Amino acid sequence: MIRKVFNKAFGTYLRLRYPRIRRYMEHPHEVQKTLLMQLVRKAAPTEWGQQHNFASIRTEADFRRQVPVQDYEHLKPYIDTMMHGRPNVLWPGKVTFFSKSSGTTSDKSKYIPVSDDNLRTCHIRGTRDTMTLFYRHRPDARQFEKKTLLMGGSLHQFDADAGTLIGDVSAVMIHNMPAVARPFVTPDIHTSLLPDFEEKIDRMVRISGKEDVVMIGGVPTWTVVLFRKLLEYYGKSNILEIWPNLQGYVHGGVSFTPYRKQFQDFLPSENISYQEIYNASEGYFAAQDDFQRNDMLLLLDNGVYFEFLPMEEWHSETPRAIPLEAVELDKQYALVISTNAGLWRYMIGDTVTFTSLKPYRIRITGRTKQFINVFGEEVVVENTDRALAIACQKTGAVAQEYTVAPVFLKKGKKGGHEWLIEFEQAPADIDAFASILDQELQNLNSDYEAKRYHNMALEQLRVHPLPPGTFAKWMKARGKFGGQNKVPRLSNERKYVESILQFKDEDLRN
Repeated sequence: MIRKVFNKAFGTYLRLRYPRIRRYMEHPHEVQKTLLMQLVRKAAPTEWGQQHNFASIRTEADFRRQVPVQDYEHLKPYIDTMMHGRPNVLWPGKVTFFSKSSGTTSDKSKYIPVSDDNLRTCHIRGTRDTMTLFYRHRPDARQFEKKTLLMGGSLHQFDADAGTLIGDVSAVMIHNMPAVARPFVTPDIHTSLLPDFEEKIDRMVRISGKEDVVMIGGVPTWTVVLFRKLLEYYGKSNILEIWPNLQGYVHGGVSFTPYRKQFQDFLPSENISYQEIYNASEGYFAAQDDFQRNDMLLLLDNGVYFEFLPMEEWHSETPRAIPLEAVELDKQYALVISTNAGLWRYMIGDTVTFTSLKPYRIRITGRTKQFINVFGEEVVVENTDRALAIACQKTGAVAQEYTVAPVFLKKGKKGGHEWLIEFEQAPADIDAFASILDQELQNLNSDYEAKRYHNMALEQLRVHPLPPGTFAKWMKARGKFGGQNKVPRLSNERKYVESILQFKDEDLRN
């Protein structure tokens, strides 16, 4: 009874938060300009602020003129000193937490500062915005009556400074979870932050499987792993036999498109709401506000000032970003952010396209380093995710994971694409599946279609099925198992494909 009263009170609190969201939906440019000036004024006394004369900045044009667009290598020396305990470098005060990038485009880890301001008014506020939108969509929501299951990462001390903690952004958020929310979360915080992912999954199965879970939050890849363990442990045929009151799944990190069919099988009910979020290591950027659409509302008052790089600027030595008011629908942009963690005009590597300008809604389309354009085909992750989903739907197949690389031109042979796919349920005819997949990719991407015309530039793509569990084993062997680590989807080179094929052969021999 007490929990029902609490849930009703919290639902009322969330409804009172919605006017703030409505304000930046209706007045996006004013909100963003005000936010930028607040960020600049607060950071003016820092080392970075003094070097770039923040005290003189009065307009967005001043800011763009005085601060160049940055990549991680430009900010790395500043971040390194912050990790060693130096205060007032990129942001006022000492930063204690650093989120570790999953490194999908590089084996080299990146460490992103998470200041107290960034944690409180970006990541945690973004979570509240997400809950506000969920409760608005689902008046029957019971998050604060029953349990929410969270798939988190882990934290550890930085070797060079015991006062610095490093981990997945999910782990940083769980570690700093407001006390009022902890009774409504499963598993316990200790289990959530275990560094050994396999031990964590096993404990989650035993602990959370006995709870009354109404919501799940996590990356689809590892949620599927958990679901399988749960069904095996409890001897059930679907997850709703374990959690009959489940209402929603909040997901992010990778496109949900290739996983949708699997989740429909795991959760066979039309009463399940799926909500996509965009919570990166660098900030909480967007959340799905309309569950009938396949895009996300850009969160414009969460400590992040947004700019966007058109595709032609992605690899320029002096890239020129455009402000929010200059973006256009259905064009590819790389995200550039300035945040209350001290990331200034920082290219995070993600690419988006706008699906609505009133309000501003986006879809994540991939990474600036995860696309294939060896032959001028300009294929992005959004294309391959969608083409694979349609091909699976048409053939009854279920794909678990995949990665794609080019097949380079050789003497007397044309180029093409090679797909490594791990199937949950393989198609009856792999050659027919490849043909359908190729045609769907042409339907979605006119540049690929042009290169495939009469096989003049590119041959039909090849599909190479992989044994079950190959990607998970390969990720584990690379030290990328669990948490927010993701399989790289596309690459302009063959290093991932060759590494996986070599690993598969060695694994089969063993």
